[in-house]
This record gives sequence, C-alpha cells and structure tokens, in this order.
Amino acid sequence: MGILDGKRILVTGVLTDASFGFHVAKLAQQQGAQVVLTGFGRLSLVERIAKRLPEPPPIVELDVANTEHLDTLAARVGEHVDGLDGVVHSIGFAPQTALGGNFLNTPWEDVATAVQISTFSMKSLAVAALPLMKNGGSIVGLTFDASVAWPVYDWMGVAKAGLESASRYLARHLGDQGIRSNLVAAGPVRTMAAKSIPGFDEFEKTWTDRAPLGWDINNPEPAAKACVALLSDWFPATTGEIIHVDGGVHAVGA
Repeated sequence: MGILDGKRILVTGVLTDASFGFHVAKLAQQQGAQVVLTGFGRLSLVERIAKRLPEPPPIVELDVANTEHLDTLAARVGEHVDGLDGVVHSIGFAPQTALGGNFLNTPWEDVATAVQISTFSMKSLAVAALPLMKNGGSIVGLTFDASVAWPVYDWMGVAKAGLESASRYLARHLGDQGIRSNLVAAGPVRTMAAKSIPGFDEFEKTWTDRAPLGWDINNPEPAAKACVALLSDWFPATTGEIIHVDGGVHAVGA
C-alpha cells in the first residue's frame, strides 16, 4: 500500500528521464497514484520518455502561455481521470539573455517571458486544474532557493522569488477549498533546464563541499520524494511552505 493509493496526479515538465517531473511521476506511480502527464512542443519526445515509467500514462498537450490550452485543460485531462488530487508544477524557462551574468542588460521582453513561464504559470496551472479538484488536494512546485542572489541565475532567480510568493498567495486563496500549495527547493541537479544555464558548473563546484549531508548533482530523487510526500495526505495542515531538499546548504554559511 502506497501513500498515494487512489490519488490522481497531474505532472508537468517531463522532458527527459533526468527531469524532476519524470522522477515525481515514477515515484507517484510506485506509491499507487494514477498519473497524467502534460507535454509541450515535442510531444513525441515526451511520449517516448513516458514509456520508461512503470506504467505509461496518458499525455495532454499544455503550453502554459496558450490561453486555449489552459481553458480546455480540465476537459482534456478529464478524458483520462474523473478528478485530480494533486498537481505538480515543474515548469521554468528564461531566454539566454536573462541568464549567465547578463542581469543588467536583459531587455524587459525577455524578463517578461521568464516571469510568465516560470512564475505566472503556477497560478495559470492551478486555475486550469481547479474544476477537477472538487475534493481539495495538493499543488506542489519546484524552486531554487530565491532568498539569496546566485551567480549566473539572474532573472530566473527573480522569477523563482515570484514563484515562491505566488505559492503563498495560492495557499491563501485556495485554502478554503481544501487545496494546499507548497514548493520544494531542490539543490542543483543536472536536468535539461540546468544544462541550459550558462555557468551552471559554478554550482556544481561548490555545492557538494557546502552541503552538510553531501549532494549528488545527478540524482533528482530526493527532491522528487519530497514532492510525493507533499502530494500525499501526510501534510494535511501544511500550505504556503517551502521544503528545502538541498543537502542542508540553505542552513549553513560559507
């Protein structure tokens, strides 16, 4: 018997088998959940990766910047499940000009893209899924500790700070419907998104040395386990929270 037995979970952001979303979906299935994935762009790639899960799930197309996709999401997901108990937001994007030390020169248009895709999308996804969450549930997103300024992360760091605030406001506005909103602040992992950040190796060089518990940059599973725990009924009174899964780096100085 798993901690997600009978749960219906929507997972976004599965692009490769190194994605946080992939590992959340895998663990969720292993814990008894029925999973539906969303895909954007190269759906054939998502379909191929989905076959590596214990049970290949249905895939629904979702571009979080596409109003039609959002407006029809509940109906399209509803073709596969009769409701949702959990939603995983594992979506983020910033143009190259918004990363890599270019903070002072990034044009607003590129900042706006980073904020829309990485921040506003959590609210958009929550609202789109709301018609299927009639019995409450859990929304879980992924962040990278935005309480400090990191090298090369630049406007994505600002977008993550917005995401952390947005999650708190979702907690406030959805609580009366029995819906929790929480984030997992993961340490750096070599996902496809991380590889697109110029200078990402700066994190790799220092994280393992600073983490009291040590840190494996090739292992998304610890953060995925935290997501699954938050999707379960084991955190019934926790909302607006950020759970750090970073080996303890957030708690220690240099």
